[in-house]
This record gives sequence, C-alpha cells and structure tokens, in this order.
Amino acid sequence: MDDHPIVLEGCRRVLLDAGFDEVLEAAAPLEGFRLYRRARPSLVIVDLAIRGSGLAGLSLIRRLRLNDERTPILVFSMHSDPVIARRALKAGATGFLAKDTGPKTLLEAVEKVRRNQPYIAHDMAVQVALLGSRGRAEQADLTSRELQTLSLLGEGRSYSQIADALGVSYKTVANTCSNLKEKLNAGSLQDLVRLAVIHQVSQ
Repeated sequence: MDDHPIVLEGCRRVLLDAGFDEVLEAAAPLEGFRLYRRARPSLVIVDLAIRGSGLAGLSLIRRLRLNDERTPILVFSMHSDPVIARRALKAGATGFLAKDTGPKTLLEAVEKVRRNQPYIAHDMAVQVALLGSRGRAEQADLTSRELQTLSLLGEGRSYSQIADALGVSYKTVANTCSNLKEKLNAGSLQDLVRLAVIHQVSQ
C-alpha cells in the first residue's frame, strides 16, 4: 500500500519477478483496508506516509491487527528514524525496511516476514535498541551479560554468533536466553527476538 506510482510499480515488478503469483495495490488507507478484507493476502506491505497524511500507515496497521493478528506486515518507509521504526513495530508490523534499499534487501525482508519472523536492518535495530536500553530491560534487572546478549539478538545474531562475540559457549548463550525469556515474560524465542529488536518499553 503506497501512493507513489513509481514505488508501487517497482515493488510490484520485484515481487512478480521473484515468483509471487499476484500483487494487489492500493493508494490510500481505506482502499487498502477494503482490499485486504476482500483478498486476504498472505503478506501486506505498508507505507507509513500513504497519501502524504503524516503517519497514517500506523493507524492502518493497528486496524489490520484488530482484524487479524497473524498476517505478516512489512513497513516499507521513506523514514529512517528509529523512533518511527519502533512505533511501527509496536503498532503491529512484523518488519521495517527503509525505501533507500535495493531489490535484494527488499526480497530478504519479504521472505523473512512471510515466515512471521521479525525483520529490521542491523543498523536500524541497534538504533531502536538504544532507544529502549534503559526501559524494560533495566526494569527487569538484567545482568550485563544478559544485556549484551539481548543487544546481539536485536542485531539479528544467532546463538553461535553471540557465543563467538562474547567468548562463551553455545550452551551459555542458550541458558542466558532462557533466563531472558523468563525475566521479560517472552513465551518463545521469536517473542524474545522481537523484544530485543523493538524494546517495547513501558512509556
């Protein structure tokens, strides 16, 4: 859902070339919501500034989430502000990608979000994590090792990569993540990764 014809056509062409059977388009929030209700797509891509009305895309994401908690939503935005990225993710987006990216990265984001896995570029993830570094994690009284592990999870690192970065064993990382899930009330590893990426702090 985007109101820029060139962006719409570019995304459409990239997705069709990648093997998508059908790509539906909408240029306004209400039109997009109605199209979603009618077609029930397997993936929704939203521009936050659709129709040039500020961040109307956030309201659209919330409305979509009220109707469906499962459909993957990827934000494809001109904004590279980590505050806006965090707001989008907290509104219910599965992933966030800035428009100054290439087709390859767009497809990587799409494929990950289609599997209902959170996606955010590493640099942006670090900035978003820093926004909440004194929030929920601090309230949970995390140790320095747990904070380091959480930060690396937010960068998209695997257990093995975290173990290498911290100079500890894979088992130590797994145990640390188990403690983090308990302290942050994360029901699964995916929940923990999402928390690490967006740091949903209590404001």
